[in-house]
Amino acid sequence: MQKGVYSATKKDGTVYFRSSLTYRQKHISLGSFDTETEAHGCYKEADELLHSTLSVEEYEHYHGKHLSFEKWVCLVNFRDNGIYFKTPIYLKPKYFIYYYDADTIYKFDVDDLFFYSTHKITKRGGHLFVADYGMQLNIMTRYGIKNYAVEGRDYLFVNGDCTDFRYKNIKIINRYNGVSLEKKAGWELYIAKIHINGDYLIGRYSSEQEAAIAYNKAGFLLKEAGILKSYQHNYIDGISPSEYTSLYTSVKISKKILELVKQKQ
Repeated sequence: MQKGVYSATKKDGTVYFRSSLTYRQKHISLGSFDTETEAHGCYKEADELLHSTLSVEEYEHYHGKHLSFEKWVCLVNFRDNGIYFKTPIYLKPKYFIYYYDADTIYKFDVDDLFFYSTHKITKRGGHLFVADYGMQLNIMTRYGIKNYAVEGRDYLFVNGDCTDFRYKNIKIINRYNGVSLEKKAGWELYIAKIHINGDYLIGRYSSEQEAAIAYNKAGFLLKEAGILKSYQHNYIDGISPSEYTSLYTSVKISKKILELVKQKQ
């Protein structure tokens, strides 16, 4: 068997070949192949990369046939930074780059390093997900961005780069379900709406918390009346239970919603 190659057998009895190498006392699996020649070719390419000065960005000039781009990133980072990750991460000072592919990169703060070094990013319908405890988790939720949120209305990327997920670059505009900010003639008001076969206005409020509580109140009344099966409750930060109760009792909601509730009683 050629260097860096060993054979294995599938459940159906088919023989295949695995490629691996040891670098800085770490054993690294490089992949599985149909032939011994391919597996050895991958080993040679990986070994040459680890003893070269090629950067991740130079992958486009790479003419190898067997080493995947994802593994290329893992090896270059290990060579340059001394840490091996199973996901395609390259460390930079104070942040890191996650290479989705050779043309698509995402930037994250080092605070997120453990998470993304153990969770592989996938893309579906333009959204980014990771598998977490058997569920598909939209990564936007890690940054307080709700699944239905709209960029520019509910959140924005400060520097205009939608691939830069560093915390300082993400600004949440609307934190609560059903609440949006309206600016008119120098005034700021928070609008609360709820969806019942279309959007129904709950009201306009001077504070975001007030609007969020009004949404909760309208949702509860509509659910109790059987008009809604469920609604996404807002959890309000920074107020005590007694303050919440006081605002919930005093906050006004539109007559149109109250009439809908009354019709069902």
